[in-house]
Amino acid sequence: MHTYEINIQLERLMSAIKDAETGQRGYIITRNARFLTPYIYSRDKVNTSFITLKKLTADNPTQQENLRKLFKLIIQRFVSFENCLKYSDPKTYDKRKLDNHMFGGRILMENIRFKVDEMNDIEKTYLKNRLKIYDDEISLSPLFSISLFLTALFFILLAYRQISKDFQRLKIFNKKLLISNGLIAESEAIGKFSTWQWDLDANKIDYSDNQYRLLGHEPGAFVPVRESFLDFVHPDDKETVANSIDGIIKNKQLPFVYYKILLPNHEIRYFKSTGKLLTDQQGSKILLGINFDITDEHLLNIELQERNKELEKSNKELASFNHVASHDLQEPLRKIQTFISRVSDADKAVMSQSARDYITKIEVSAKRMRVLIDDLLLFSRTNTTKKEFIKMNLNELMDNAEAELTEFIEEKKAMIKASKLPKLSVIPYQIEQLFINLIGNSLKYSRPDVDPEISIESTKVNAADYPEVLDQNIKKYHKITFTDNGMGFDPQFKETIFILFQRLHSKTDYPGTGIGLAICKKIVDNHKGYIMADSELNKGSVFTIFLPD
Repeated sequence: MHTYEINIQLERLMSAIKDAETGQRGYIITRNARFLTPYIYSRDKVNTSFITLKKLTADNPTQQENLRKLFKLIIQRFVSFENCLKYSDPKTYDKRKLDNHMFGGRILMENIRFKVDEMNDIEKTYLKNRLKIYDDEISLSPLFSISLFLTALFFILLAYRQISKDFQRLKIFNKKLLISNGLIAESEAIGKFSTWQWDLDANKIDYSDNQYRLLGHEPGAFVPVRESFLDFVHPDDKETVANSIDGIIKNKQLPFVYYKILLPNHEIRYFKSTGKLLTDQQGSKILLGINFDITDEHLLNIELQERNKELEKSNKELASFNHVASHDLQEPLRKIQTFISRVSDADKAVMSQSARDYITKIEVSAKRMRVLIDDLLLFSRTNTTKKEFIKMNLNELMDNAEAELTEFIEEKKAMIKASKLPKLSVIPYQIEQLFINLIGNSLKYSRPDVDPEISIESTKVNAADYPEVLDQNIKKYHKITFTDNGMGFDPQFKETIFILFQRLHSKTDYPGTGIGLAICKKIVDNHKGYIMADSELNKGSVFTIFLPD
């Protein structure tokens, strides 16, 4: 078709030039202007055919070059036409020039015909090559068609197999989806919450089954619209909920809203609702909301508030007790001790033995009462005093504790070995009291005729290494151990020794009130740490403290 179109345009080109040549000769012979009509229109025909040929040969440089040369010859031929007309006119007639231009025009016409034939021959060559390629392709068509059919059949079989697999997976996923929907429905019932969807574009609301149940109805009992939901809202909260619904429409979101619901049986339930705006794949705006029935939590909070009030009252009473213990109780105790101290040895000499024994017992009891009151005050302060944490070097607090116990250490001839302790954020005076109590405890319960040896060591440990003991939300702890060679205790009491007033020995054998280790536990608790003890009779004890890094 391409070759045919080029041949047609070349024929039209030659035809237009021949028409111009014929018209020119007729005019020269007859001098009739009607013969010039083909000549006048031939130039437009030539230009039209040339433009078409230029487009048809745009991808062929050889034909483009031939077309350029052909156009040049045609221009020269039209110039020759004009000269022939000029010198054939009676006014400018010149036989010699006319003959020359007529002869030159014939030569140009031969060259044009030669160039057209050359272009046609080139196109014929292209046509033969294209026909050969076409024949080769036609010969392969049956084989290609069969191959294409087999390939298509193969892919159809693969597609069928894949569709079968997808169908099986779809069945499995549908089954899982049904199970999931069932679990979600059960979860809503167990968790006392429900979900709803509001298509803002279509203004359509859908409730989950449990939403109906929370409102005291069977699923699908009514059409969910804004007005039907407001009918369930307690009159006290209707305005708040209505404003929140208007806020949803305006702001496309729903913050937490707390309100009361009045069920058909006139029972009041407490609700909490929230929502979030979502946009689906089709661009529709859907508000997804969740309603929580928080009635149990609300009632529990009321109960907790009552208990907090009772606790505040108890704390005030405890503060009052501290005041009484520190002032009113100690005042008569100081007087008892003062009056007993004024009983001189001369006065005791004139007393009977039983009277002297009573005086001694009163003196010992008064001293023990003072120690007991001081320990109770210390334990109380551990609970109530402001807990201000300061970054401290524990070595300094250990030195202060040893300085506090210098007399006791020298009396017992004790040896204390302490490794380097870390820097931690602590309540300084409490940690110092902790060290005093633990070292003092080891000194108090040392074995007779055996010099006390106390070893204090510190290491950094991971909470994961002690999962049953430490809070796993805190990754690192400092483990500080106090090891002594004292008399020890029965391991069955390793938990109870930290209970207030718990004593393992008679007060006549070892002084004390049974408050010291309870104070230690309270101090460690204040630091979110942990304390534990381990021991064997007559082999010593190990007290281990874990403090957060």
